[in-house]
Amino acid sequence: MNMMTEAAHLADAPAGQRRKFGEVIMDVQNISLAFGGVKALTDISFNVREHEIRAIIGPNGAGKSSMLNCINGVYQPQQGSINFRGQTFKHMNSRQVAEMGVARTFQNLALFKGMSVLDNIMTGRNLKIKSNLLMQALRIGPAGREEMRQREFVEHIIDFLEIQAFRKTPVGQLPYGLQKRVDLGRALAMEPQVLLLDEPMAGMNVEEKQDMCRFVLDVNDEFGTTVVLIEHDMGVVMDISDRVVVLDYGRKIGDGTPGEVRNNEDVIRAYLGTSH
Repeated sequence: MNMMTEAAHLADAPAGQRRKFGEVIMDVQNISLAFGGVKALTDISFNVREHEIRAIIGPNGAGKSSMLNCINGVYQPQQGSINFRGQTFKHMNSRQVAEMGVARTFQNLALFKGMSVLDNIMTGRNLKIKSNLLMQALRIGPAGREEMRQREFVEHIIDFLEIQAFRKTPVGQLPYGLQKRVDLGRALAMEPQVLLLDEPMAGMNVEEKQDMCRFVLDVNDEFGTTVVLIEHDMGVVMDISDRVVVLDYGRKIGDGTPGEVRNNEDVIRAYLGTSH
């Protein structure tokens, strides 16, 4: 059984047979966001359970990336709040969100193209480093030992993502699919409790998508990381997601298991323009 067939088989299995979910780790409550007179999100609510893969889907312009930007503090919504592990916040900046254990990849890669794979992933360890900049630069005493520990952690991620052969290669020289993998590695270096993935498979060929699906499933299974992802490939969404929330023109039109969403008439109309 190949990876995609296996993923599809798992998706058809009851959730309890796939993985055990914890309590609600994140509760998005009545989020509304507008830019001037343009409403990007209107009264959006949904929750994310610990250890699940939660997908956000919708046609172009539905508000998916805006929703992730609200979760990780890039945008400040005019209404609503986000509850994370029992604490409710109306406004947080990106650093505060990261310190709480939420990491993010972006649709458009923002890697340091002239730096090596290892050094790019090392940037994800910044919040974990205790030494000041001077001690880091001199690599003396505790700072030197700390850098060794951080590099060991990054090497583990490089092994996990199967990019050992490129660890010293400048990222700009890598194929697009491998650059996406480095972007994932940098987010994993933060040791997130919740990983936000904004179209992690956009622009990939079939083989690259299969690899990324496998890594997302493994991150969720082996690291225990809760995953929230935006993805346009409906085959991928239905194969690997536990629950799906559907947006259209900034409003929620569906929420449930992949099977429930697949048969939702509002979702069918939004994607196909017809109820048939």
